[in-house]
Amino acid sequence: MATEYRFKNTDWAIILGASSGFGGATAVELARHGMNICGVHFDRAATIPNAEKVKADCEALGVKTLFFNVNATDAEKRKEIVDTLATHMTAPESQVRVLMHSLAFGSLKPFISKDPKNQLTQAQIEMTMDVMANALVYWTQSAFNKGLLKRGSRIYTMTSSGGHSQFPDYGAVSAAKAASESYIRQLTLELGPYGITCNAIMAGVTETAALAKIPGAKKMIDLAKSKNPSLQLTTTEAVAKAISLLSHEDAFFISGNTIGVDGGEDIVEFVGDVEV
Repeated sequence: MATEYRFKNTDWAIILGASSGFGGATAVELARHGMNICGVHFDRAATIPNAEKVKADCEALGVKTLFFNVNATDAEKRKEIVDTLATHMTAPESQVRVLMHSLAFGSLKPFISKDPKNQLTQAQIEMTMDVMANALVYWTQSAFNKGLLKRGSRIYTMTSSGGHSQFPDYGAVSAAKAASESYIRQLTLELGPYGITCNAIMAGVTETAALAKIPGAKKMIDLAKSKNPSLQLTTTEAVAKAISLLSHEDAFFISGNTIGVDGGEDIVEFVGDVEV
């Protein structure tokens, strides 16, 4: 039986990308262990029910929730959210225990094409980097400057094997993943003296809405299934449980890493038939 643990009722998580995928699963898992959830997501009418379900699932677990449907890269909206959250954190021991960057929105096109209309533009490359990497720094700055990040706080960004290997049409996203891992290392250096840890979480291939948008996603899934030593795909729930464990107070000295939560998938090139 898994060891039960509870976060303080004054602990909050800011989760960027909270309506689905890794962000949604992590919101519910942290709420299961007593953490209040501040979810930031950007959904239109068709996908709003996803955010509403995550919020309802968290509330059903007895925690406080604040959910905002905004563009997480909007500086004014970021300030409004951080200021609003601060008004709900009046107890002296209140803190943002977890700041998780799980924004998955970028341009999936080649750098080079015989038809220039089909290749990435400067605006698309800059947008991808801003959403999938730079936002991590800006939100960390805002939460820190507001006094919400304290000793014991945890910062996470979601990365993938695409941060160090290449797939068709994945160049801008790959660069953003690599940048976010670098940002984590730099934040580790700068926030370490404050007792704040920072880690990148490298999930394996996971069937999410974001994955479905990548050209060749079906081939990626089939390959992952064939070579993952665990003989299964990574799930959002598995990643959420790992983040919850890393947020426990005993994980205070784990920082500056890119941590694989993939069953060993990234280290294996090929696996033959295995009988279990």
